[in-house]
Amino acid sequence: MKLGVIRENLIETALGLRKADLVIKNAQILNVFTGEILPGNIAITDGVIAAVGNTGDYSSAELSERTEDAKGQFIVPGFINAHCHVESSMMTPALYCREELRWGVTSVITDPHETANVAGLDGIRFMRDSVKNVPIDYYIQIPSCVPATSFENNGATIDAGDIAELIGETKITGIAEMMNYPGVLLRDKHVMEILETAESMQNKVIDGHAPSLSGKDLQAYIAAGIRTDHESTHFQEALEKLRSGMAVLVREGSTSKNLREIISGVVKHGISTDFMAFCTDDKNISDIRQEGTIRQCIRESIALGLAPVEAYRMASINAARIYNLKNAGAVAPGYQADLVMLSDLEDVAVTRVYKRGIAVTADSFPPIKAVTIPNSVRIAPVSEESFALPTPANGKYPVIRVVPNQIITDKDFADSENAIQMLGSGQLCKVAVIERHRAKGNVGVGLLAGYGLKRGAIASTVCHDSHNIIVAGVNDRDMLLAVREIERISGGYVLVCDGEVLGKLPLPVYGLMSNCEPDEFIKALDELRQKSHETGISINIEPFGALSFLALPVIPKIRITDMGVFDVEKFEFISSL
Repeated sequence: MKLGVIRENLIETALGLRKADLVIKNAQILNVFTGEILPGNIAITDGVIAAVGNTGDYSSAELSERTEDAKGQFIVPGFINAHCHVESSMMTPALYCREELRWGVTSVITDPHETANVAGLDGIRFMRDSVKNVPIDYYIQIPSCVPATSFENNGATIDAGDIAELIGETKITGIAEMMNYPGVLLRDKHVMEILETAESMQNKVIDGHAPSLSGKDLQAYIAAGIRTDHESTHFQEALEKLRSGMAVLVREGSTSKNLREIISGVVKHGISTDFMAFCTDDKNISDIRQEGTIRQCIRESIALGLAPVEAYRMASINAARIYNLKNAGAVAPGYQADLVMLSDLEDVAVTRVYKRGIAVTADSFPPIKAVTIPNSVRIAPVSEESFALPTPANGKYPVIRVVPNQIITDKDFADSENAIQMLGSGQLCKVAVIERHRAKGNVGVGLLAGYGLKRGAIASTVCHDSHNIIVAGVNDRDMLLAVREIERISGGYVLVCDGEVLGKLPLPVYGLMSNCEPDEFIKALDELRQKSHETGISINIEPFGALSFLALPVIPKIRITDMGVFDVEKFEFISSL
């Protein structure tokens, strides 16, 4: 239907000259503009809200084709996940969207950075095309850093020309997180071209990725045109970014949990939330099924003392304004009729979800076809000798120390004699990254502390951001078996102990995602997690989630890639191939 026709229909409906397609009556309606909760009715035509009236308005048979009675329940705007990597759920896009919708999310701002690192533009197009005809708005921020740095090998490269090819599409909202903040500060030509490509398009947003960036460096980064950041881990970091005009996306995922620290500070100091929204970044399907995504952010924020209206604003209109989604995020005339009905405002008890004025459930999705992406794991021959530690510089080995509930790491050192003893006692284990895209033969090997592994080996092709194979283990034999099993199943998760494969979970879509129905997948994942904890991995650490981020060389303080152990703060290798 043409926009002009819809506009006339809305005007006539609001004036009472045309029947509404649907009227939801007897609702308690949250107004994100005034902060009020008012009783009333909502008239919807052509998937758009035509009018919000008092309890007696629009509900007569003469003014509505159909009426639904909310019976005093709350109606709030559909939730918006302001930044997420769908691949981290381990579900293909349509399966992921189905789970999001279940918990009230009607729009997602996605960054297909993971598939892009494996397959470039083909990966982005796969993610885009997988959600045709699903009842959710699926927006894409084009990955800006593929590869994230030059200190690792990935499967593809995306440059300014590739971005220009896609950025004009309707559902493209901008450029995803600019992870290469040193490249911004050094005015790297490649980085400048990417930023200028986005700046040339009206209403396109450039996302940031600036963990711990502060002072003049932060000012320069924002001055480059970068408008959002989701990497704040504490309140003062978020506050400095807010004061500098940067939108802060408060992250609560499976591995990175920053909401409590940031929202507690917001409540304590009375900081405005006008330029803040919620996101998950990376959250696996098991956690989504248990608690939702943005719904859980709202609940936790309210429990921490944030006014409910402020929490719902962060979940809707704030995100819409940050990403220039002009007709989303409010229960008001002219806004898309994306609504969530709640029986309890503070508990965020979702009873019904409306997308463009239609009540939707998991059954509203078209049949979801299984997909396999062949040959996404290609490695050179490996042996036990591949996992030998390199000769330490100055007689000391760098040690990567896991920080529970965070993706940042601490940096330690161990002299060569102590390192061998600590390996034997279980205080340390080995960690290695094997290049898996072009069979180059690169293997980076280092030491890991705080992970807790005492027996066997654990491996994955979910290995941010280049998604090579990462494996941690206490002996070379089990590490080798884990890698070979990963290769055999074309990517996924593997757990090995004493020469035996204890468990595996194939991820045949780029080595990142599964076609399994969530219930089946969650059961298998939970069983594998439990077995992983039985090998000694701390109960406070998500075994595969924590492992997956150890190879990301843009998150402080120390990482490992297929090229060696990398000091993020100095932006140089400590030991390398």
